[in-house]
Amino acid sequence: MKRLYSNKLVIFSLVIPGLLVFFFAILAPIALSAYYGFTDYSGMGKATFVGLDNYKQLMKDGAFFQSLKNSLFLAIGFIAIQHPIAIVVAAVLDKLQGKAEGIFRCIYFIPNVISVAVIAYLWKFIYNPDFGLLNNLLKSFGYTGKINWFSSDLAIWSVLIVLIWHGFGWGMLIYYTGIKNIDPVLYEAASIDGANTTTTFLRITLPLMKPVIQINITMAVISALKQMETVYLLTNGGPGNSTQFAANYLYKQAFKAFKYGYGNAIGIVFIIICLVVTVGLNKIFAEKKAA
Repeated sequence: MKRLYSNKLVIFSLVIPGLLVFFFAILAPIALSAYYGFTDYSGMGKATFVGLDNYKQLMKDGAFFQSLKNSLFLAIGFIAIQHPIAIVVAAVLDKLQGKAEGIFRCIYFIPNVISVAVIAYLWKFIYNPDFGLLNNLLKSFGYTGKINWFSSDLAIWSVLIVLIWHGFGWGMLIYYTGIKNIDPVLYEAASIDGANTTTTFLRITLPLMKPVIQINITMAVISALKQMETVYLLTNGGPGNSTQFAANYLYKQAFKAFKYGYGNAIGIVFIIICLVVTVGLNKIFAEKKAA
């Protein structure tokens, strides 16, 4: 077997399929998108080269910057709300024994296996100002008014709640798996030394979970930046641009406004932002590890 894998022809035959997929499915589309970003292509007919006009227009586009602001808000929501709760829930689940552990693990993960379309329309009914569950729940406590949860002031918060709830199970499961991989001997030693649950969590679980936390936070930030499907079905960026996100705005410009070249320019800027954020997060966690 060792001699087989040292054969250059065998190595080439194993590597080339992956390289071809990478080139045709990732690299070539990005290069084509970069080209169209310098044109006024509408998706049909001839593409005329316009240089940096699309990017100049983008720098003056208030809706695009609003979408980036919303993405940043969502990323902060994931990091500050979703993930702290997820890691605590994962630690609690780790302490459960028997069937209860499996049951609660499945319950928390259920939203992740439900179709995005179902999730969006389910929450539309929950938020409905006339017959929605949320307003009816407030009525049972004596509130007589009707709250429009998709108003310009509340829409972004309503979307944030849906997205935190929808993605909670995935983040929690990753943390749960990471905790399960921690050597139980460390917990036994801490127990013998008299450490309580809180001290054990802060001094053993969290430090050993840093690589998992890094992966989860990076995925959360990228997810916030590329958020589209749920928002598109829930609010479609409205009212106005109060819940507009970069990916959704790109889709609207390229395929609804028929500004395909402008949409590709948004896509290239979007890719650059994702790369910068990923590299930045890696450097932040690397500095923490070095410290």
